Amino acid sequence: MSELLRCDNVTKYYGSVTALNKVNVRLEEGKIYGLLGPNGSGKTTLIKLIAGLLTPSEGQITILGNKPGTVTKSLVSYLPDNNYLNSWMRVEQIVDQFRDFYPDFREDAAYRMLSGLGIDRKAKLKNLSKGNKEKVCLILVMSRAARLYVLDEPIAGVDPATRDYIISTIINNYDPGASVLISTHLISDIEQVLDEVIFIQNGEILLQKEVDAIREENGKSVDELFREVFRW
Repeated sequence: MSELLRCDNVTKYYGSVTALNKVNVRLEEGKIYGLLGPNGSGKTTLIKLIAGLLTPSEGQITILGNKPGTVTKSLVSYLPDNNYLNSWMRVEQIVDQFRDFYPDFREDAAYRMLSGLGIDRKAKLKNLSKGNKEKVCLILVMSRAARLYVLDEPIAGVDPATRDYIISTIINNYDPGASVLISTHLISDIEQVLDEVIFIQNGEILLQKEVDAIREENGKSVDELFREVFRW
């Protein structure tokens, strides 16, 4: 498989605090990766660096050979860990906004997924339940024909049924040549769809390994190994 993303000795400082320390990560095309670690481990900082919202203090990130910037905005579809959409807008207005802003946005796919959920395109975002707001946000991100989908805590704070829908949407709506990077601490809910996991703690990568290899070599699930490594 071809290399999609490369992090070489990526370090990020916030004043005197080191959020990431010499992070080295490789992502290949066609895989779903789990970025796993406790709160404050550096997951969101790494994701924002990949999305081009932050700049490394040291080291380098490349996506298909390009540093994060104008070019990579067309390669990466990013879901932040908070709802950033205007609550006064109607769903169809938000879809129009994404279609106008992203040349790779698949409007037909967005409406297909919204229709499947029974979400009224004319409904205002503020009138939707929390779960449906989360679904709309994810649908918009997954409706892009991106090469890398970066999802920051996409299943946090929603009920189990909504989690199941979100996971199903992730695995059924990206091109086989693309990859997905999911940050979460809800390991057991997402483990079944992951190809590889990356453990991060205190801004440092502890391991990056295929899920099948973890089960074979350790005789444990990813969730069990995670709890052992982080003593949960």
